[in-house]
Amino acid sequence: MFESLSHLALQQYWWIIISVLGSILVFLMFVQGGQTLIRHLGKNDLERTMLVNSLGRKWEFTFTTLVTFGGALFASFPLFYASSFGGAYWVWILILFAFVIQAVSYEFRSKAGNFLGKNTYEAFLFINGLFGTVLIGTAVGTFFTGSQFTLNEMNQVTWDGPARGLEAVLNIQNLALGLSVFFLARVLASLYFMNNIDESTILTRSKRHVLINAIPFLVFFLFFLIRLMFLDGFAVNPDTGEVFMEKGKYFHNFMEMPVVLALLLIGVVGVLYGMGAAVLASKTNGIWFAGPGTILTVFSLFLIAGLNNTSFYPSTSSLQSSLTIVNASSSKFTLTAMSYVSLLVPFVIAYIWYTWRAMNKKKLTRDEITTEDHVY
Repeated sequence: MFESLSHLALQQYWWIIISVLGSILVFLMFVQGGQTLIRHLGKNDLERTMLVNSLGRKWEFTFTTLVTFGGALFASFPLFYASSFGGAYWVWILILFAFVIQAVSYEFRSKAGNFLGKNTYEAFLFINGLFGTVLIGTAVGTFFTGSQFTLNEMNQVTWDGPARGLEAVLNIQNLALGLSVFFLARVLASLYFMNNIDESTILTRSKRHVLINAIPFLVFFLFFLIRLMFLDGFAVNPDTGEVFMEKGKYFHNFMEMPVVLALLLIGVVGVLYGMGAAVLASKTNGIWFAGPGTILTVFSLFLIAGLNNTSFYPSTSSLQSSLTIVNASSSKFTLTAMSYVSLLVPFVIAYIWYTWRAMNKKKLTRDEITTEDHVY
């Protein structure tokens, strides 16, 4: 089946797979958002424990998806992996550190003899929630704004600057996307708590924080999206592989791929409806609209970053060092073999959906926390 596809078709197929995984990852980062709200929504130890346990049943989904996303990128576009992880390693080390302390915090927060105390591990969870979202969003922002690297004839990377990827935070476009992801994660977390926890005080506070975080999210996201439409983008000549600057490239991508534009609009409407249903109608099912809406919105942004003859990891130091799905991908044989493995992705998504529904069939209550043997 996959053997009959051209190398380019396989490269496009795998960029779509990467885009699916990336969009699911951003949605699942409501766990990180929720970790930054523990002290805002929980005013006593029992309420905070309810919040932590609500998130604790989902945090592994986020971590697993992050690993899968990184692994798929490494296998399908190894030159990106080598360039980014080999050059911008400080930003990836900080992201890795943030996720390590998250795993440790869920494991030891309520352990007997915990000498650091719950407050310390809750602080670790906040650090993961803040840096995990902002840095990943900022890193994805470089797909549109570029990074300071150069590749030689042997594809060895040279990074221009001592910050090793952290300089991306100084770019207002990247930072806007990072903050968008941060506040969106907090919105999604508030919606999730409303749907998952049976506690009136947490419900009331969560509803308020949907509105509190929706406002900065919309400001930063609209700033990012509107500015993106007018940015000079990194276009690729399909005949020669030459990378050049094109005014309004990402706007053109949306216009030339109307299906992708439709996905963006549907996604944005879903997110807005989910927030509006919670704030205006006090509905507790807003996560089921805002969640899929988030996935569609992020999916469309990934698609315009890599498809339609666009460099998905551009270089601002050496334009011709920019990476595309053509020059950064694995061989046709490797992509073909991996494509058969990718057929398992729908089953994995179905398993996550089934497990999620099973966990959420009954809302978390005070009694469950006080009687449960395993508490995070």
